[in-house]
Amino acid sequence: MLLSIPHLTPFSPFLRPTSPRQGHYSSKKLISRTGQLLVNEDKPRAKIMTFGSSKDEVDVPLEAGERLFLGMDFGTSGARYAVIDKDGTIRAEGKGDYPLYMSKDTVDWLGSWKTTLHSLLDDVPVSLRPLIASISIDGTSATTIILDSATGEPLCRSLLYNESCPDALPEVKSIAPVNHTVCSGSSTLCKLVSWWNSYDSNKESAVLLHQADWLLWLLHGKLGVSDYNNALKVGYDPELDSYPTWLLSQPYSYVLPSIQAPGTSIGPIKEDIRMHFGFPKDCVVCTGTTDSIAAFLAARATQPGKAVTSLGSTLAIKLLSTNRIEDARFGVYSHRLDDKWLVGGASNTGGAVLRQIFTDEDLAKLSEQINPIEASPLDYYPLQAVGERFPVADPKMEPRLHPRPESDVEYLHGILESIARIEAKAYNLLEDLGATKVEEVLTAGGGAKNEKWIKIRERVLGLPVSRALQTEAAYGAALLASRGILHNRRMEVGKKTVGSIADLYF
Repeated sequence: MLLSIPHLTPFSPFLRPTSPRQGHYSSKKLISRTGQLLVNEDKPRAKIMTFGSSKDEVDVPLEAGERLFLGMDFGTSGARYAVIDKDGTIRAEGKGDYPLYMSKDTVDWLGSWKTTLHSLLDDVPVSLRPLIASISIDGTSATTIILDSATGEPLCRSLLYNESCPDALPEVKSIAPVNHTVCSGSSTLCKLVSWWNSYDSNKESAVLLHQADWLLWLLHGKLGVSDYNNALKVGYDPELDSYPTWLLSQPYSYVLPSIQAPGTSIGPIKEDIRMHFGFPKDCVVCTGTTDSIAAFLAARATQPGKAVTSLGSTLAIKLLSTNRIEDARFGVYSHRLDDKWLVGGASNTGGAVLRQIFTDEDLAKLSEQINPIEASPLDYYPLQAVGERFPVADPKMEPRLHPRPESDVEYLHGILESIARIEAKAYNLLEDLGATKVEEVLTAGGGAKNEKWIKIRERVLGLPVSRALQTEAAYGAALLASRGILHNRRMEVGKKTVGSIADLYF
């Protein structure tokens, strides 16, 4: 049974099928350095988002010998790719929805993600594929896959980012430090422990991967490799750059993947993949990151105090801080970014709730009628289902979307403002816990397109709020791919020799 899932990114029109492949939606353009169309291949396509450029600029064709970098984002509701050059200019981009494969009563997410991966690779313009030097992928945080390392087959169904395993929480809390990131029912470690305690068959050949790890494995073929961003919620300590002793002493520790820095070259792309899609022999596959980290990298928030809120199907915030903050009581954790920390968390509120209530057309029309200067008296806690992760970690929290006023404009205003209040509570909490004080918020994700919402959030947060110049996590993944090549070759960026992620991104 094959069904299609629409994008849940707010304020972006539903794509219409443009391909005979049922359930697949694709888009493709080949873009010059200034964002203008260079080549428009004669294939069915849907709408593609391009980024603005100055009309006074002159289109610059690809230079002889120039290499390109491919990043792919596998988010909560769909996937995207971006191809960039060494200057960070987008040369091509596209997106696709996840087809939904049903096996009995269970969703086959691995089959869906693999189909989408191949569809995105097939969507990259043929003329650019021989120039791709490296590939990286980001995925949803704490989405857990356990495979048989001997066969590569899954030993259980995929456990998604927002699934909770409260049965494992007491055991995890008994071995981990107090308020550690893993002390949440939705952590990767809780999912691993829950599986370990319920799986009766032979576990000797088991290996744990995250969504991005698994997708990258399909490309490079080396099973058991992850990055320290994805591995944070399984217990990896990015400060010590190792798994802690309390985790290594557990009987299931052998299941854990080996860890490298995000954007590290793993190895060449598999020969069958390379030949099928037409990538060059020296194309390498690099370690990835989480979707919210990739979105942060894309926004290029450069200084401590700068933050990025990703408004997609969920709400995720990341604040660049000089201090590391970990507190599972509030769903707060820190990802490493060289010598600084990305502090934050992800809430279950966001655009997916809006999509349950309004169509894209309704969202656009109703938003136009909102006065963002006026505060809404409505007090909601918009959730798709029971359970919240951040700024309150409460698996039993009930959605609150009533009372509903007669006016849909007032109702939407109340929901948007309530999400903004949750965002404000999140940033205030981070400061209270010791993170660098937020000074400016950049916005990524589909919600960044809604100017009225940005103004509401600016009022509620009491901070400058703007849309990031680059808002797609796929762009951040492409930056990681470029790091895998540029860092290894010690190429110079301006007058600086590449030595860290920050040198490349900032």
